[in-house]
Amino acid sequence: MRLSVLTSITGLLVLGYILELLRRQQLREKYAAIWLAIGLLVAPLGFVPDLLDPVARSLGVASGVSLVLFVGFVLVLLVSLHLSWETSRLEAETRTLAEDVALIRAHLVQQGGYPSTSPRTEDSGAIEAQVKS
Repeated sequence: MRLSVLTSITGLLVLGYILELLRRQQLREKYAAIWLAIGLLVAPLGFVPDLLDPVARSLGVASGVSLVLFVGFVLVLLVSLHLSWETSRLEAETRTLAEDVALIRAHLVQQGGYPSTSPRTEDSGAIEAQVKS
């Protein structure tokens, strides 16, 4: 089997997997759109690898395959950077929410509206009392 056919088949399988993740709502639409667009651009290039040769020559790159490899590397780098930015943003949001919960809990304890023991502790004590009786 030629490498170009294997690449195209792999691209189609990845597209199918992305659609399945989207259907199961395990991948958000904003990420799926990026990957679907990339897959739809790259999968046909596997069947016709010479399609990018004129573009590669005009950019001074030896072949279309080298251009695809370079663009793929840059793309993976950008996706990694985006995910790092997203993780940092979510970490800051989680920290802010935890601080808000701590302030609300402290306010409730100060006002006497927050139980001194957790509900699970009270429930487990009641269950133990029922078992003993």
